Amino acid sequence: MLVEKKRQGLVLRGSRNIFTVRPAGGNAPETLECRVKGKVLKGVEGFYNPLAPGDFVQLEADPLHPGKGLILSVEPRRNRFTRLNQKGQGSKRHSGARQAEAPQLLAANLDLVLCVATPASPPWRPRFLDRLLLQADIAGIPPLIICNKWDLFDGDPDIEERLEDFRGLGYGVHRVSVKTGQGLEELRRLLSGRIAALAGQSGVGKSSLVNALIPGTMQRTGGLNGKYDRGNHITSLSALLEGPPPESIRLVDTPGIRRLLPDGVSAADLILYLREFAPLAGRCTYGLSCSHAAEPGCKIMEAVAAGVIHEDRYESFLRIREELRGSYGENYA
Repeated sequence: MLVEKKRQGLVLRGSRNIFTVRPAGGNAPETLECRVKGKVLKGVEGFYNPLAPGDFVQLEADPLHPGKGLILSVEPRRNRFTRLNQKGQGSKRHSGARQAEAPQLLAANLDLVLCVATPASPPWRPRFLDRLLLQADIAGIPPLIICNKWDLFDGDPDIEERLEDFRGLGYGVHRVSVKTGQGLEELRRLLSGRIAALAGQSGVGKSSLVNALIPGTMQRTGGLNGKYDRGNHITSLSALLEGPPPESIRLVDTPGIRRLLPDGVSAADLILYLREFAPLAGRCTYGLSCSHAAEPGCKIMEAVAAGVIHEDRYESFLRIREELRGSYGENYA
């Protein structure tokens, strides 16, 4: 079916510069297979992929191919959720530093990022949650912690302690179980009329959550790798799924992430994006020159000793900062 010229559309998914787009004003099931007209799309320079689910584009019909379209431009984004791609190891001359690639767009124009974790199967990894929350805060997108598979929770006090620490930092925490239905109705009400991306490691149940929240989507799900107790990659591309009224929930199911280095922040500015660290920036004896690792009068280290900053969060800060320095070199520190 052909569409009129310069019609707006919503990107649902894409791969290798072929995008599935739902034209505005059309019937709900109607989608077009679209390519970028002229192969170059202005305004997306510097990204690994030019478009992501949630992007709004201007398109026109492909006059030679019914059911297909040509993307003319992308509308300005109110936000974008990304991850930093990396490749290999650097040469010895660069002290083994990883070489940073262009950031990868996972989703755009979001109301929320759902940071999905589990108490078990795969194991609880709060420092990975630190990275997801940080990436959402860098992007200016409100994050929520979704602790899925709560039916597997065995009462571990360390997990409860970290979840309460996250809550104390202002992050919403939801304990849910697709298996038992716990917390799903509350989550469904919270997501009504919103667009959210699910992000997390493979195996935490992102696709299962999509299937539970938007019945009929039939996203593929998979089990865990028995040897390593971690998920297998089932979702290979981000995809936007839309639920029917009255909830009209829209969810972007993203591929599982095994390693996440935050995009859009330097090692020097990292402290400004960690919620409990930011108020202390520049207040150390050595001011902004403080490494927060050994100097006397370091307000960050004092806050850790006093229990104001959780020791795990401090360790996350040190590790992320070191990785950012290793990826970009000291000139980006």
